[in-house]
Amino acid sequence: MRMFILALLPLALSGCVVGTIASTAVDIATIPVKVVSAGVDAATTSQSEADQARGQKLRKADEQRAREERKRCKPYSDRREPCPPSSGQ
Repeated sequence: MRMFILALLPLALSGCVVGTIASTAVDIATIPVKVVSAGVDAATTSQSEADQARGQKLRKADEQRAREERKRCKPYSDRREPCPPSSGQ
């Protein structure tokens, strides 16, 4: 009985080995595709990324204008006077 089980053991395990080899071959074949894809993704900017960058740039510029406006109006607020309109844009 023991000899029969030992004789069938390699046949039973051969499916696992073949499956593992096939899985490894697929992984090896897809690695170059993944590397190239990651490189292209890192090198290019999508439209949504460009929109986000533009929005961030506009928000920062708006925050800077607001800081300058507060700084310009600070002396007037200390004296409780209205801040005159800016002569710029």
